[in-house]
Amino acid sequence: MSDQAAIYLGQGGAHAPPAAGAEPLVQRTPNAVLHTPARHRQLPRWLLGLLLPAALLAAAELAVRSGTLAPNLLPPPSAILETIAELALRGLATHVAASTLRVAVGFTAGALAAILLGAATALHRPAHAIFDPSVQALRAIPSLAWVPLLLLWLGIDEAPKLVLIAIGAFFPVYMGVSAGIRGVDRKLVEVARLYRLTAAQQARQVLLPGALPSILTGLRNGLGMAWMFMVAAELIAASKGLGYLLSDGRETSRADIVLATILLLAVLGKASDSLMLRLEQRLLAWRDSFESPDHA
Repeated sequence: MSDQAAIYLGQGGAHAPPAAGAEPLVQRTPNAVLHTPARHRQLPRWLLGLLLPAALLAAAELAVRSGTLAPNLLPPPSAILETIAELALRGLATHVAASTLRVAVGFTAGALAAILLGAATALHRPAHAIFDPSVQALRAIPSLAWVPLLLLWLGIDEAPKLVLIAIGAFFPVYMGVSAGIRGVDRKLVEVARLYRLTAAQQARQVLLPGALPSILTGLRNGLGMAWMFMVAAELIAASKGLGYLLSDGRETSRADIVLATILLLAVLGKASDSLMLRLEQRLLAWRDSFESPDHA
């Protein structure tokens, strides 16, 4: 056997070697099939995520400094940072802590209620028929529409604020839980029944893993809604919190305070969402899902 034929068969070829004068397949395969071009270098993801905000802030700074925009309507970002430093000396940490605590308590209460009701409606058809239409109708009510009723029922203390935040977190989590469980492949459940798994085993080994991506997405959306409803809650009858700072900036015509508070809300919302994303990645590490090569 010639050296060329031996090399060809050694590479797994099942046919005769190429005819004389033809280009051997083994010489083309590494370059044409097996060779993968080197991936071009990319900036870190966190740095890419900062490009757009940095560009917008730089554009706003230039627009105000050049006189294109009035500084009383849109203070430059440098002035907003000075305002944040000024607020830090006047108890900004207290406002941030109050808002964060309200979001944590309200989100936890709303998410727990949504998980229980969402699982019940997904697993029990009569429960779905009874509760789901009402939940969908209540989901369409704007956040501010709840405020007068909660103030009448619960007064102006912490209770109405926490309940309003819980309401905001409830509906996205409910939708994620209900849709996630109902979307589990029916064949997987039938196989679990063939193996005589108990209801608890089916829930733990089949339903929960299958519904977990939708549940975690609902939790992330619910956390974002909790921050939004927190602002609505603190705009009314609050003496501390970021919503109170927004109201104070509006009443004193301080656009810098308003924008500084909005910036803080964006940072806190992104930080909490990043924590939820870390949790999602850890819990779904087993999933072999598609990811674009540009994001790998």
